[in-house]
Amino acid sequence: MEIRNIVVFEPWKIRMSVIGKRLKAARLGTGLSQEQLGLQAGLEVESASTRMNRYERGVRVPSVELLERIGKVLDLPVAYFFAFDDDEAALLTAYHRLTEDDKQAVLAFAMTKAT
Repeated sequence: MEIRNIVVFEPWKIRMSVIGKRLKAARLGTGLSQEQLGLQAGLEVESASTRMNRYERGVRVPSVELLERIGKVLDLPVAYFFAFDDDEAALLTAYHRLTEDDKQAVLAFAMTKAT
């Protein structure tokens, strides 16, 4: 008996595609090339473009430490790169860019609505 159409759940592939999608969208939004972003995030000149390309395509997964450095360059929180939902990604971005006082006000408002 032949078994066909077996679906194997590979969560790492989902995570890779989300990170790559978010990384590329954020980079394009700033107008930086893959090489420029890689260099500003501290990658070596010889590999910056290639590594960023592999991250965006989901061939490789950047470390959390590298995502933190990329986030600083792009003014994004690390959580942005893991957001499956576009609205959630937008909310994370907006919240990250608020002043501390505004963050507290937004959090207080959200807590009254969430309970």
